[in-house]
Amino acid sequence: MILQKFPDHDTLSQHTAEHIAELIIQKPNALLCLASGDTPIETYHRFVDLVKAGKVDISQCTFVGLDEWVGFGPDDFGSCSYYVFRDLFNPLQLRPDQIHVFDAKASDLAAECAKIDAVIRANGGLDLLLVGMGMNGHIALNEPGTPFNLGCHVSQLAESTITVGQKYFNKETTLTQGITVGLRHLAEAREVILLVSGEKKASKLREALTGPITNEVPASILQTHPNGLVWVDEAAGKLV
Repeated sequence: MILQKFPDHDTLSQHTAEHIAELIIQKPNALLCLASGDTPIETYHRFVDLVKAGKVDISQCTFVGLDEWVGFGPDDFGSCSYYVFRDLFNPLQLRPDQIHVFDAKASDLAAECAKIDAVIRANGGLDLLLVGMGMNGHIALNEPGTPFNLGCHVSQLAESTITVGQKYFNKETTLTQGITVGLRHLAEAREVILLVSGEKKASKLREALTGPITNEVPASILQTHPNGLVWVDEAAGKLV
């Protein structure tokens, strides 16, 4: 694991966008799994700018959605995939065959987990996993207590996740479960980037990076990853 601090969110975002572009230049058929949420939005906007400027060719890449609220899909405002499509997939004008996301409205969620597991396996594992960290230390929708060896699975959402998740919706929304790429995929990914921004995450980030490696703080798994990159702005990194 390597920790790197950036002076502000804009610098963090530009660096991350350029890094993703460079990875694709080195491996044009890369398999990337990219988070939704507030933190990476500016990274995606800047990455889209690089693609549109002809700096990188994404025509051979494959993209996997990281997670989703059970019962929601790309057309539902507030869903995880809604934002990834809005900020990344649609502006990049990706072909449908380049995109693999969970159908969190499906009647057979276990089959959806098996589907994404199979995509990752067929491509030889993730070349890049880009994630954020929740206020309770979760990674994707791997909540505290989730075993590190799970692949894709359905999770019961923690109360704090349900509360924070309301900010993505325009009205009070019932959230109970998530469907998510598992921490086994993180451990097996060739490279993982954890992006953390903002002072409110500083205390939990310190716990994740300097405390015990435990599934009670899922982000602590980054300590074990040989190519784990923890990139933070000054506010988030003030305690580490």
